[in-house]
Amino acid sequence: MKTREEHLEWCKARAREYLNRGKVADAIASMMSDLGKHPEFSGIEAKMAPLGLFYAMNNDYDGAKRFIEGFR
Repeated sequence: MKTREEHLEWCKARAREYLNRGKVADAIASMMSDLGKHPEFSGIEAKMAPLGLFYAMNNDYDGAKRFIEGFR
């Protein structure tokens, strides 16, 4: 199993791939889905989904980037 930090960087890297292709909604969906695959992040996706959904619905690239990079 990856450490928390390794898993988080993996999540961010996958989400960045979508962002780099201009796919904001896919980037947010990827981040939320991937976070839930590690026990230390379990449940966080439900808490953060409304904010991520806001950025996705508005196709807000900058907001989505801040959202993804903001996870610690």
